[in-house]
Amino acid sequence: MVKPRKDGHWDVSADVSPKGSIDFVGPEGAQHIDFSVSDNKFTGVYDPDLAAFASATGSMAGMTMTTREPKQQADVTVGPGTAVIVSTKSANGGVDFTVTEKITNFAETIKVNDPKSGLSFPAAVKAPELSVDAAGKGLRTKPLLDLLAFIVATDDAAKFKADGAEFKSLLTAALPLWERIDGTYGFKDLVVESPVGKFGATQLNTAVGMDGIAKEGKINYAFKVSGLTIPQQVLPSWSVALLPTDIDLNFGGANIDLDSMAKKTIETLDFSKDPPLPADFGNQISADFLAMTPKAILGHSTIKNGNIEIAMEGEMTFPGKKPRADVTIDITGYDKIVETLQTAAKTDPQAAQYFTGALAIKGFGKTLPDGRLEWVINTKADGSVTVNGAMLEPADPVGTDNSGEEATP
Repeated sequence: MVKPRKDGHWDVSADVSPKGSIDFVGPEGAQHIDFSVSDNKFTGVYDPDLAAFASATGSMAGMTMTTREPKQQADVTVGPGTAVIVSTKSANGGVDFTVTEKITNFAETIKVNDPKSGLSFPAAVKAPELSVDAAGKGLRTKPLLDLLAFIVATDDAAKFKADGAEFKSLLTAALPLWERIDGTYGFKDLVVESPVGKFGATQLNTAVGMDGIAKEGKINYAFKVSGLTIPQQVLPSWSVALLPTDIDLNFGGANIDLDSMAKKTIETLDFSKDPPLPADFGNQISADFLAMTPKAILGHSTIKNGNIEIAMEGEMTFPGKKPRADVTIDITGYDKIVETLQTAAKTDPQAAQYFTGALAIKGFGKTLPDGRLEWVINTKADGSVTVNGAMLEPADPVGTDNSGEEATP
């Protein structure tokens, strides 16, 4: 239902609870999906100048979905849920927005049966609350809608070729698509029941953030677990004291030049030719991309258990065929790890092997004033590896390239 407002905006509401099924053939064969949403409602204020909802709220009483495929089946149910959207004009063009969503009583059962691999097991995932939080800056809603309208209206290949210049112009106008988008997906009091026992976490979050089509773009991923529990019956008894209870991993990339790649692709597109891009174009833009030296980054990350904490961070680039990396690892409570392994080594040969390795690794460590052990690991494109300045692996012999193979005269 749509109603005009005096301020030029539109009131939009919906009371639609979809129910249906989908059948299709995927890589593994025939697949079937049933879905049902109950008491689904939506209200919002649409702003034509933003080409987006200035505000909107949605709710549902519950949802069910089942999927059936040759090697797997899954059943999902969720309870009541709500969603809120807010959008405003961005200072640099486009739209800034926030989205928050909460769903209660999430439950999923999965059954895998793969006769070829012999894999067969059931699993159940439960969480009283599932939340989604997202925020974006500079989303180019209007140019993206213009581009979509062109694609929908151009249903003939000949017409598409004739209007290729307009298509390229619309693509260019839509760049950089957005300035930045960040989102977090979180489970509260997550429980996973499996044949080997019960896994759990008081909080599990996964997050991703990415720049748009930028010259020096960044992308970030994060995985955070607190209150982690792992089935102990499948592990050696001595390892329980070393199991992590809190994990915070952060990684991503920088110096990602998608802007040059996108613009060069749009410029080169020629719809009068088949294919519209030269055969070697992929190699060209790949070489250009690597020339900007994109960087893989391990942000400050930690793994904790009681008084034991492992912290790490670093970065890696690929100036040649071998990577260049600088990584720092700090461990608090390393002596506790060694003591646990030393005690277990008296009765467990596997622990004895770990104990020997732990002693060797400690020998390379540097003791910091606060008692932490630190390892600064540096690898270079010449193949050399140092730990705290000590050479662990020398450079490749002269006369070989940086792949370790004999150089061709």
